Amino acid sequence: MSVPTVDSLDAIYTSASLGKQGERYNKLIETFKRTYDRSPEFIVRSPGRVNLIGEHIDYSGYGVLPMAIERDVVQAVATRSDTTQVSITNINAKYPQRTFEYEGEDKVVTIDASTLEWSNYFKCGYKGMLECAKEKVTPKGMDVLVDGTVPAGSGLSSSAAFVCSSALAVITANKLGLSKQELTEIAIVAERNVGVNSGGMDQAASVFSQKNYALRVEFVPKLKTAPVQLPSAASFVIAHTLVTADKFTSGPKHYNLRVVETKMGARVLAHALFFKGDGRQGNTKTPDELDTYKLVMDEYFKDDTTTNPQDQLTEMLSLVDRYLTKTSGYTLQDMADAAGMVETKVVDTYMTRFPVQADVFRLHQRAVHVLTEARRVYQFADICEEEQKNSKADVLVRLGDLMNASHASCDTDFDCSCPELNQVCTIARENGALGARLTGAGWGGAAVFLTTSDNVPSLIQAVKDQYYNKKFPDLANDQLDDAIFPTEPCSGATIFTGFDHS
Repeated sequence: MSVPTVDSLDAIYTSASLGKQGERYNKLIETFKRTYDRSPEFIVRSPGRVNLIGEHIDYSGYGVLPMAIERDVVQAVATRSDTTQVSITNINAKYPQRTFEYEGEDKVVTIDASTLEWSNYFKCGYKGMLECAKEKVTPKGMDVLVDGTVPAGSGLSSSAAFVCSSALAVITANKLGLSKQELTEIAIVAERNVGVNSGGMDQAASVFSQKNYALRVEFVPKLKTAPVQLPSAASFVIAHTLVTADKFTSGPKHYNLRVVETKMGARVLAHALFFKGDGRQGNTKTPDELDTYKLVMDEYFKDDTTTNPQDQLTEMLSLVDRYLTKTSGYTLQDMADAAGMVETKVVDTYMTRFPVQADVFRLHQRAVHVLTEARRVYQFADICEEEQKNSKADVLVRLGDLMNASHASCDTDFDCSCPELNQVCTIARENGALGARLTGAGWGGAAVFLTTSDNVPSLIQAVKDQYYNKKFPDLANDQLDDAIFPTEPCSGATIFTGFDHS
């Protein structure tokens, strides 16, 4: 399935936002003409996402439940046949114009991941698509104008929206003919060129989402997506704490460290279950093939055709209690010994490409979060399905309870919340939110609230009064409206051609 091409903005956005988006696209086109002295040929769009439930479990192999939001990255593009040079400009003047050249089939383009450079995200999409194109081509030159409305560092996946829209721009400009599946899988790997060990949820949500639906995303044995109908009474509000969670600078102590803790926890569990003297016999995998909890779970239950995934996750939790016993934390040497590895292999495999800074690795707590959160995703989807069949009155309360439990687990077991996220979630629950949780990587960024449509205005006002006006009293009204806003499930990646090309 290819990314759709549309000629009307109402195929992308809700009716309430069409006027605002029409003005925005007209400004993008006019700015492009002034910048490059010609008209764009097409506009690509990839949205940010809000993860409703399933945080920090995609890179452990478990499914998640995000939805695309209206906030997005759009890029107006025109091609050139006389050069391979790419010129990229941003509507926001704080991002300086950049140019780069195609460096050849073997290298494509150099990306210096040691610096925080905005154009690197475009280069990621450019490099990934050209390296993986079915037919090798000499790429066209491109003039590009970028406009993004996903707040950077908000936990709403601004980086994936940028990489996916860049990748789509390159596909479209060079007629590469890659499918949604290929675009997503390449973009997942491509974003790692800027030094972030991404799991894949963000890119899948940005590409595959459908208007009016959330998206169930599975990763094992291969990437698979399915729309999930949310209850009609459900309304969502996003609140950016304005505490910036920058994966590039915080990754070694936060995001990248959690990836190591979950992968090494899986290896320790696999070693105990399959490779020690008292381990289960008959496994068909090597230790290197069992470094996520989902892979370990599938291997452990491979001969069990009766136990459902939720019960499997419950049993996995008991195995974690049995084998990941150092609840005060593991040293690097402890962790290597428990996994049957030498310390240098742990470092070379998991801590070299994506740098990590830690003295203690909390494998038990991270495992508890991953497995309980994976179970909550199943429960959330089941409740949504039940509601479609039975219209149960308490459906929003039950979904809200799962979101609240998810936030508590993120805060205590995964240690990826922060005081500001905890504060806005508490305020939201005290003012009519049935569920409130951090969304995205955490350590700052955004929270998502579940409420009813009639409560949205008062909920937003309460958070403005009790959080923003006290912590950020100098924010203008338009800045407040950018910080906290209602959202609906929006469409995924799209190519837009419905404008005057003269």
